[in-house]
Amino acid sequence: MRRLGSVPALVATVALAVAGPTAPAGTAAPAPTAVAASYAVEPAARTVLERRVIGRSVRGRAIWAYRLGEPGAPRAVALATMHGDEPAPRAILRALRDGAPVRGVDLWVVPTYNPDGLARGTRTNARGVDLNRNFPQRWRDLDGRYESGPRPASEPETRAVMGFLDDVDPRWVVSFHQPLHGVDTDTKRPAFARRLATELRLPRKTFDCGGVCHGTMTMWFNARHRGAAVTVEYGRAPGRHRMRVEAPRQLLRALGGSR
Repeated sequence: MRRLGSVPALVATVALAVAGPTAPAGTAAPAPTAVAASYAVEPAARTVLERRVIGRSVRGRAIWAYRLGEPGAPRAVALATMHGDEPAPRAILRALRDGAPVRGVDLWVVPTYNPDGLARGTRTNARGVDLNRNFPQRWRDLDGRYESGPRPASEPETRAVMGFLDDVDPRWVVSFHQPLHGVDTDTKRPAFARRLATELRLPRKTFDCGGVCHGTMTMWFNARHRGAAVTVEYGRAPGRHRMRVEAPRQLLRALGGSR
């Protein structure tokens, strides 16, 4: 785990790198010109408290998690791009990571859960496995669109997220998807799911996988952890303003946070 240093430390480091030319012998050296450089590093230093590679994909791409907000506040995790052909909600988590500091919640964001699928534009990972059927909770050997892999937790991306969630043990997990346009309120903590639906301005729905779900991340988390995991689905083409501006604020409100 690598913590980002404090803002003053970062500014001091950058200042040394951009100091002016060396003064002639016997004269005073000019002051370092650190104003522009310190401005460039301060926002990230203030907003991202910690960043971590939680694992790697089949093709070796890093899966990054970023910690925002206030340690000691209620903890939450938000994940996107479990399916590489559902990229829009990733903008919500990137906007949270790249914007102003977060208050009132200890929030981890994982913008790109399936980097190989995102690069290929596919639902599955590089081995053709649907990561949302690969978790060791009511796993079943499925083929086709919902290929579940040769065994439970066979995929490195699945194991990475399992280990990460076991480690941080959040109160809430929000898993963003497309295109079913709704929030699954038939879940472990219905009141929280209803609050998400209200804040995100999405309808309340039941996502039952056409009958019985097998091997999903939310099922696994809800069975193994005290906290609650909820599936949130946007439509096929949610607007850019909604993803980058409205939804980040709405998610924070649902989690009890703000900026």
